[in-house]
Amino acid sequence: MPEPLRVWSRVWRSLLAAGVGVVAWCAQTAVVLAGTLTPAQQDVVGAALVLDFAVGVATLAVLPLRRRHPLLVACLTGAACTVSVAAMGPAALAVVSIAAERRRVAVAAAVFLAGSVVAEFLYRPRFLFTEASGFEPASSVVLSGVFFAAAVLTGRYVAARRALVRSLHERALTAERERALAAQVARDAERNRIAREMHDVLAHRISMVALHAGALTYRDDLDRAQTTEAARTIGENARLALAELREVLGVLRAGGSADDSPEPPQPTLAQLPALLADAREAGSAVRLESGEVLGLECSETLSRTAFRIVQEALTNARRHAPGKPVVVRLAGTAGGVLEVEVSNPLGGGPDVVPSPGVGLVGLAERAALVGGTFAHGARPDGSFVVTARLPWQS
Repeated sequence: MPEPLRVWSRVWRSLLAAGVGVVAWCAQTAVVLAGTLTPAQQDVVGAALVLDFAVGVATLAVLPLRRRHPLLVACLTGAACTVSVAAMGPAALAVVSIAAERRRVAVAAAVFLAGSVVAEFLYRPRFLFTEASGFEPASSVVLSGVFFAAAVLTGRYVAARRALVRSLHERALTAERERALAAQVARDAERNRIAREMHDVLAHRISMVALHAGALTYRDDLDRAQTTEAARTIGENARLALAELREVLGVLRAGGSADDSPEPPQPTLAQLPALLADAREAGSAVRLESGEVLGLECSETLSRTAFRIVQEALTNARRHAPGKPVVVRLAGTAGGVLEVEVSNPLGGGPDVVPSPGVGLVGLAERAALVGGTFAHGARPDGSFVVTARLPWQS
């Protein structure tokens, strides 16, 4: 069933149908009464004209049912045109409706044309005293067919226009849904990126705090200067962790405006010596084997990814093998592959801090995002190795 029409749409359609019917009835009345009629014929014609008008009003009254029963209303109004030219307006509107819904137009056409033939060759000659033979009745039937065809074409046009409007509306809804989905995907990707940054940064700082706090807890041979230095390191790393946490949460907070301060620059391989210095200060024996790699230029994304891989590997080494030596190796050339490898002997003691369980997964995602590969695991020689191979575009 088609969608219901608005009030004004129903009103102007009914007014148009009524107007067409009234004009047709007035034209027929003028033509019939212009002829020479006897008193008896005038009485018959008067009754026929009244019946014509009454039938036209009746067909106008059944028009509201055409959207629920289009074929029935089209056939009734078409048959009514046999005795009423005033019914032509309602009949045309009924035909437009049935054509717009692509129903059985052929059935309505047969009823309409049959009624036209009966009206021109039987009803009008007997009750309106028109000529029953000659060119005029045949031409009237042809005109009725043209009238019906025009109504059908109008209905087809209405159907095509409705289909176009529905299509445009569906396209607009689909485009809006796609924009919302794309925005959601972008937000999720950005939040995942920020979550990786939060893990990489905070895991490094918190592991430093946990390491020195453990030293203060379990070692009773530290003098006052060593205790003060450990406490200073704990405080400094705690403050740095809080500052970096505030920066990340500032990006994540809801309702940020366009004039918010920009996101701070992310660390790259240029900060690698400082990272290794922090690790050595925390008690890790770290050795860097980089050759000329640190002096070569590479993209910011590649440099940041390599830095985060080394940072997370050092954090894991401190957590799982505290005090064990760590070897960081960088190799490769521009236009080829940058190899990042971090190895350390497997530790036998308990973890200093609980494992978050997502560090190595995050590193694999980082490597995949730049088109590289990532692997980790224990070697037969008793060492644990983290390896990444990252494309190095020249």
